[in-house]
Amino acid sequence: MARIAIIGGGNMGEALLGGLLAAGRPVKDLVVAEQYPERAKQLSATYSVLVTTVADAMENADVVVVAVKPPDVDTVVAEFAKLVTGATGDKPDPVLVTIVAGVTTGYLESKLPAGAAVVRVMPNTPVKVGAGASALCRGRFATPEQVTQVAELFECVGSAAIVPEDQLDAVTAVSGSGPAYFFLLVEALVDAGVAAGLSRPVATDLAVQTMAGSAQMLLDERGDSAPALDTTAARLRAMVTSPGGTTAAALRELESGGLRTAVDRAVQAAKTRSEQLRITSE
Repeated sequence: MARIAIIGGGNMGEALLGGLLAAGRPVKDLVVAEQYPERAKQLSATYSVLVTTVADAMENADVVVVAVKPPDVDTVVAEFAKLVTGATGDKPDPVLVTIVAGVTTGYLESKLPAGAAVVRVMPNTPVKVGAGASALCRGRFATPEQVTQVAELFECVGSAAIVPEDQLDAVTAVSGSGPAYFFLLVEALVDAGVAAGLSRPVATDLAVQTMAGSAQMLLDERGDSAPALDTTAARLRAMVTSPGGTTAAALRELESGGLRTAVDRAVQAAKTRSEQLRITSE
C-alpha cells in the first residue's frame, strides 16, 4: 500500500488525514510534516500519526500531498526536487500532489527535474466532514495510474472528478466557492422564516434540515438507472411544485428577482478572480 506524506497540518491537510484513517488507511502508511510545534503535538495526539520535518516526511513516500500556504510552496517543492533527483533503483519516483489554490502544474514542473509527476487537486471545505467535492488534473508526466491513485485518496473525503487544468478556475467558482453560496442562501432563508413569524432556532433547524434532505435526494438520484444528472435538479423541483400552489408562487418571485442571473454573475466573478490569482511558470 502506498505511503503518503501530507505536508502541512492545516485544515485541509488534517481533513485528508482524518478521511484516510476513517477509510481504513493504516496509520503506519501516513506521515505528516507540520512546522508549528503545538499543532504538530495536537495532530500526533489526535491521530497517533508520525509528525516530523518536511524532508523526513517525504523520505520513502509514494505520494506527497502539499497542503501549505502559497508562500511556502517553493520551499516544499525544493525539498521534493532533491528527493526526485536522488531516486535510484527500481522504485518509481513519488507523485507530487498540490492542493494549494492557484498554483499550476506548469509552475511546479518548472521547479522540478524533468519528468517529475505532478497532480493538482482543488478540494472544497466539506472535505472536513467527509463530504467534499474535489477536482483533479494531471501534469504532463503523471501517469493514468498515478491520477487514479490520487483520485482514490480524495474519494476517502467525498467525491473526486478528473478535469483538464484549464477548467480548474471554473471548478473553483462552482465547488470551491460553492459552500459560501449555500451558507448565504441558508442565512437568507432563516431570516425570511423569522420575518414570517418563526423563532430563529426553529427557522434555522427547518432550513438546514431541508437543505440536507434535498441534497440527499439529489445524491440518491445518481444511480445507474437515473436520468441524466444535469436534469435531475429541474425534475425534482418540478415534482415539489404543484400548479398554482405555494411553491409555484415562491419560485415566481425568485425568478423575477433574477436568481439565475445573480448566480451566473457570481460564478463568473469567482472564475475571473481565480484566473487573476493563478500562479504560473510564465
